[in-house]
Amino acid sequence: MAYWLFKSEPNTWGWHDQVNKDGPEQWDGVRNYQARNNMRQMKVGELGFFYHSIKEKTVVGIVRVAVACHPDTTSDDPRWECVDVEAVRSFKEPVSLDQIKAEPKLADMVLVNNSRLSVQPVTAQEGQLICKMGQTDA
Repeated sequence: MAYWLFKSEPNTWGWHDQVNKDGPEQWDGVRNYQARNNMRQMKVGELGFFYHSIKEKTVVGIVRVAVACHPDTTSDDPRWECVDVEAVRSFKEPVSLDQIKAEPKLADMVLVNNSRLSVQPVTAQEGQLICKMGQTDA
């Protein structure tokens, strides 16, 4: 199973919003081809890490891809697509970007090397280690 990382600004759509959403929510507004292409690869049921960007820079929870890639309803441009995600569980301990960067086993992680990409792949080994760091089961 593939893992993913979804970055969001907490003041725009934070983990609290995702958890309080009754059902899946569109991961809309992505206007980067690489991020869009990552969503095109996602399969329903795959897990992703919910990452608060900007000031917090922490992994705070796990989401599940609930709906496969489809047109983004916030755009009239057919190039933009998105998936729908739903909250699975919160991290017992949020995992900061500094913690991730300090872990040698995560040195090749996309987040470490391309922190601006809003939707990115995470390997199974990286995902398991991040869950361990966050004291949370996948």
